[in-house]
Amino acid sequence: MSKRELGRSGIQVPLLTFGGNVFGWTVDQPASFSLLDALLDNNLNFIDTADVYSRWVDGNHGGESETIIGNWLKKTGKRDQIVLATKVGKPMGEGKVGLSPRYIKEAVEASLKRLQTDYIDLYQSHDDDADTPLAESLAAFDALIKEGKVRAIGASNYSAPRLAEALKISKDNGLARYETLQPLYNLYDRKVYEEALEKVVTEHGVGVINFYGLASGFLTGKYRTKADASKSKRGESVIERYLDDRGLKVLKGLDQVAEKHGVQPGQVALAWQIARPSITSPIVSATSLQQLNELAQAATLKLDEADIQTLNDASAW
Repeated sequence: MSKRELGRSGIQVPLLTFGGNVFGWTVDQPASFSLLDALLDNNLNFIDTADVYSRWVDGNHGGESETIIGNWLKKTGKRDQIVLATKVGKPMGEGKVGLSPRYIKEAVEASLKRLQTDYIDLYQSHDDDADTPLAESLAAFDALIKEGKVRAIGASNYSAPRLAEALKISKDNGLARYETLQPLYNLYDRKVYEEALEKVVTEHGVGVINFYGLASGFLTGKYRTKADASKSKRGESVIERYLDDRGLKVLKGLDQVAEKHGVQPGQVALAWQIARPSITSPIVSATSLQQLNELAQAATLKLDEADIQTLNDASAW
């Protein structure tokens, strides 16, 4: 499978990133182990998680996803075969939030322990922290890189002005810079990224690993009428957000291109993202081996200019 570099980090990753938020949430440990094994079989060795996954589940406290991945690494001994990304900054309990140097140092040790590894390939700010000066957070990350605990750093959920400011501070102060951005982006959710963020990442050579690549499943074609809300726990919220005239137009475009290539709409939706020059590796999740195998095929699906134009027109904002 083709590889792309994460920004200017020197780290090469496949064309799809696996979102580990499902581990410890909708997928238990045995099933997670099977998915992780299958990911390597499909040459999809880039795993993205976060310390907060999956704190939102009743009975969970955060760290469940990292713990499962760590247990798999211990069992298989395959740490050197995967590129491992995690995040810091979302609320993890009293006093455990944000990007202060003190908390970054505390949080990275907790993540390393749960992951049962001595280094993280990509350590990301999960949210911007307006209460901590960017220079202080970046200096803390820079120290982790120099200690060998982190190979590269990235940002998630940053606005274009704040990302640009962070990159300037890194350059002016000789600090490690954010090599990646993790924004919301898919065929439906285009405007925010394309209006401002894309210009910043392109100018600075920042890699993009966008989340919600399938718009919570909407772009698979699973939700086409209000009656489809019952198909999953998040069905109602998906339909409320995406099932409108524009959403139906997007699905029509996906159906047209999918039929032409003999593939599924979700595969086309991901291939469209992969084909965009500013996108490095869209994040996508699966809860079954069948879903995973279908998604893996998106990384080898080549869309022509006519396909891309069809999808651009259908999803125009």
